Amino acid sequence: MYPVIRMIYQMSKARRMPPLGYFDTHVSHHICWPWDIDLWMELNNGRTLTLFDLGRLPMSLRNGSAKAIKDNRLGLAVAGASVRYRKRVTTFQRLEMRTRAIGYDDRFLYMEQSMWNGAGECCNHVLIRGAVTRKGKMINPQELADMVEPGVVSPALPAWVQGWVETDRLRPWPPMQDS
Repeated sequence: MYPVIRMIYQMSKARRMPPLGYFDTHVSHHICWPWDIDLWMELNNGRTLTLFDLGRLPMSLRNGSAKAIKDNRLGLAVAGASVRYRKRVTTFQRLEMRTRAIGYDDRFLYMEQSMWNGAGECCNHVLIRGAVTRKGKMINPQELADMVEPGVVSPALPAWVQGWVETDRLRPWPPMQDS
């Protein structure tokens, strides 16, 4: 089940925090609860992606993109993700989540998020590609950026993000058509 109560809590906290610039980092704190774990007694990989929502939505509230999306009847959909898992997250472990927009190109907005344990070690990291939509069709992310912070310009995407974009273009779609 989606963590609705946790999302309400995180959004409530974000409303009381100072505003962020479009590319600033939102920091939030979370606990891995028993219902977040899998059979191996660690944070479930699918739940990890769900918990990352608890960082992206409050970030969008703080940087103004949530208001722009609502006021202009836009949508923001996850169009791709690449996750790295490096440290186990176990029940009742406290985590710091860091969330930020990295930049955008003419098609997608790129965001990164990470979870850090109490020892200061990065447990996991995700690169998210988001599609900004209007009436079910993708629009250039610059339009959203201009609504939020007029005149803002995307920084150049880091080489590792550009590499992911290029590699993903080589991936066949629809998949598994070679058999």
